[in-house]
Amino acid sequence: MTAIDVPFNKPALLGRELEYVAQAVASGHLSGNGPFTRKVRTLLEQELGAERVTLTPSCTHALEMAAILLDIAPGDEVILPSFTFVSSANPFVLRGARPVFVDVREDTLNLDERLLEPAIGPRTRAVVAVHYAGVACEMDTVLEVARRRGIAVVEDNAHGLFATYRGRALGTFGALGAQSFHQTKVFTCGEGGALLVNDPALRERAEIVQDKGTDRARFARGESDRYAWVDLGSSWFPSEIQAAFLLGQLEERVRVQERRRHLWARYAEELRTWAEQREVFLATVPPECGPSYHIFWMLLPSRERVHALKEHLAGRGILAVCHYAPLHLSPMGQKFGARQGDCPVAEAVSDQLLRLPLFNVLTDEEQGRVIDAVRAFE
Repeated sequence: MTAIDVPFNKPALLGRELEYVAQAVASGHLSGNGPFTRKVRTLLEQELGAERVTLTPSCTHALEMAAILLDIAPGDEVILPSFTFVSSANPFVLRGARPVFVDVREDTLNLDERLLEPAIGPRTRAVVAVHYAGVACEMDTVLEVARRRGIAVVEDNAHGLFATYRGRALGTFGALGAQSFHQTKVFTCGEGGALLVNDPALRERAEIVQDKGTDRARFARGESDRYAWVDLGSSWFPSEIQAAFLLGQLEERVRVQERRRHLWARYAEELRTWAEQREVFLATVPPECGPSYHIFWMLLPSRERVHALKEHLAGRGILAVCHYAPLHLSPMGQKFGARQGDCPVAEAVSDQLLRLPLFNVLTDEEQGRVIDAVRAFE
């Protein structure tokens, strides 16, 4: 078997991560909500134009906070695309809600905004807008429908940090927006996340929910002489070591984004003719979207062609991977009444999608090998 020497993803040091981790250790403050946490929060708030950013141990935890802040309860319904990671559904199901799966668009693989309103029922409380591959959903329509029907919008922006829609940062449109810093993402601290709290009515409560349901933050600011358990909550702070590492990554954001734009654009340009000749659909970006260049994906004509191309690339030491199985066809999804045929586009693209290597330290030479190998596939 040929050894893989061009991986699909490769986390790497980008700047001052180790220096900052050493500073955190030397400071003696290793638990969450310390100086490095505050620096990262400030950086993200300024860069995104967000009023309140809260760091969390993962994007999943950020979505769990969102479910509590929206008072999701048994019997409620939450709409989400079927073609997404399970963390888009689990936080709401854990609160007793029923997920309502809708299909995705063929061009961006995002929630098909035309299907949103028909999916809304008397128990619908929220819609989860997942920005697949760091390309925005059609947020004008999503927000208009949500406002008119009185439901909250939660952005699952795990793929899209620093991406934009009509010039505005993703994660800042909905009442709440979740980010990911998992090792597979553009910027990482191994595991990590953030919650953007955009609705002013939720900001004070978010502080309480994150800190185990206590009002300890008020006590720390000298606003009371003790703190108490006042709400639902959990321990949703990352450690200072994670925050220190993440700061080192985020400080290199301009260089990283430019590098990924170059890699993504090179794939798109150099594979265009090959794709057109073989009925392969390459990832696209609508003109109103400024992407994060998180994923470069393609849709092949069949599952068999996907596996054949994967094996072809693996034979040349290159790892390419598929993505999600549709949630509505999963054992859990079917427990909520979903069935085959409910989301035909998601079902098709799950079989046809392949992702090519794209990571911050992918070299031009390595990418050239990938491109040459793909072109050689008949």
